[in-house]
This record gives sequence, C-alpha cells and structure tokens, in this order.
Amino acid sequence: MSDPGLSAIMSERRQLINLAYRLLGSLADAEDVVQDTYARWYAMTPDEQQAIDNPAAWLTKVASRICLDLLRSARARRERYVGEWIPEPLPETTQWHTGSTDPADPADRVTLDESVNMAFLVVLDAMTPAERVAFILHDVFRYPFPEVAEIVGRTPAACRQLASSARRRIREAEHPAAPSARRAELVREFKAAWEATDIAALVNLLDPEVTAVADGGGIVRASLAPVHGGTDVAQYFADLPVFTLGRTLIERTVNGQPGLVIEFEGVVETVIAFDVNDDRITNIWAIRNPEKLQPWKS
Repeated sequence: MSDPGLSAIMSERRQLINLAYRLLGSLADAEDVVQDTYARWYAMTPDEQQAIDNPAAWLTKVASRICLDLLRSARARRERYVGEWIPEPLPETTQWHTGSTDPADPADRVTLDESVNMAFLVVLDAMTPAERVAFILHDVFRYPFPEVAEIVGRTPAACRQLASSARRRIREAEHPAAPSARRAELVREFKAAWEATDIAALVNLLDPEVTAVADGGGIVRASLAPVHGGTDVAQYFADLPVFTLGRTLIERTVNGQPGLVIEFEGVVETVIAFDVNDDRITNIWAIRNPEKLQPWKS
C-alpha cells in the first residue's frame, strides 16, 4: 500500500533539483543537496515530521540553507580549482535515476528556461551567496521576502536589497536578445567556419570584444585564461587540433539554447555554449572537465 505522505514528499524532488542547480550551477552538487535534504527529513521521528505544517516549505528551507553554506565555502574551493570555472552544462533533456520505470518521468527532468542559460548562470556565479539565494528564491521561484529572510538569516528588508542588487547585476550584463532562429543560425555558421578553418568567416561572426573561456578543471587540456577579441578568439579556435584528431562537431541544445558538442567515438568530450548580442557572438564557454559532463553520457 502506497504512503501518500511519502508521495507528497518525493514529489518535491523536481522543485528541489531545479532550485539547487540554479543556486549552485552544478548538477552533481544539486543532487547531493537534495539527497542530504531528504536524509535530514527521514532522520526525524514520525512525530517530528507530523509536527511540520508544510513539509514542502521545510524541504525548500533546508535545501536552500545547505546551498547557502556550499556557496559560502565555494571561494576556497575555487581557489584550488585549476583554470577557469564554468557552471555545469545541461543537455536538452536532463534526467536522474530515481527508480522510476518511466525514463521520461517529468519529475526527473530539470526545467529549462531563461534562468538556466549559461550567460545567466555565469552572472549568478559573480554574485555574493546571499544575493544569489535571495534573488533565485524571490525572483525565480517567487518566495516572499519574509520566507527568504528565514533562509538567508537577514531581515526581509535586507533580502529585498540583496535581490535588488542581484537584479542590477543582471541588467548590467544584459544586451539585446537575438531571436532563437538567429542564435541557431549563428552557431551553425560558426560550426561551418570552424570546420573549414575559415578565420575570416569566424571573425565576421564574433563580436570584436568576444571572450572565450574553457574549463578543463586541471583534468584535461584547456586554456587556463580567457581569450579576448574577435581575431584572437578566431585564431584560437582555428588552431585547435579538433578535426585532425578525428573528433566530430555536432549541434546540440545546451542549457536551453543552441550550442555545440565535440564527440570522439560517440563520447562527448566538450560542450560549448554561446551568448549572442544582436547579430554577433559575444561569449563562448567550452566545458571540457569530464566531471561536469556526466549528464551528457549516453
């Protein structure tokens, strides 16, 4: 006989994964947070669980606080990280194994929207932990400031200021959005120019102030510093020995937007995300760290 209480608790899993991924930029960390949250729930006695009026709110509060602690300790971890750190990329459909017999169970999929595109996550990563948590909880998940305040440990007024500061950071990073069709067209043209080693065509597709960042995590080879400027970025990609080594470049959706992946013998080795301003590519993020590519394994 099924336990309706258990069903209600487990139904929150999707929400918690979505929240934790946006807060941490890491699927692996998000899954750990959710597991830790449920472990704390089941560590309580039945009477203690019954005393909680709103289990969903309790789960969200605990998961958010765990994320906040992780964000506060992330600076030390980032100092030990080799090279540039980029959030973990999501494939078009991301699933987790929960024992469900239906691999397409919507509870196992991260909701892809504008709050998980790579450019947005990179801006989030530059925020303070409190700013990030206040903004995501209030502006993305619509939690009222009094509830946010309980999680962050600040007053509602202070949380309102944190969210406002986060919004300002996002506005400063925003630029005119290109239509989805044009984004896909630019990525397709970039792919063709790269495969042809056509530096002039690459330069024409790139904003003069474009930045390319690679993340190998010290595990695989990647540029340790960003590459800036249309000419230098074009030359950088043209010089990569991707195609001479038998790799294949494939168009894929990355965090809900057009992107590319590099495969070798059916295994994804690199995921590339793009940001577009009007009619030019302004940012390129290449994630090569194999620990961040687990969701891309077939």
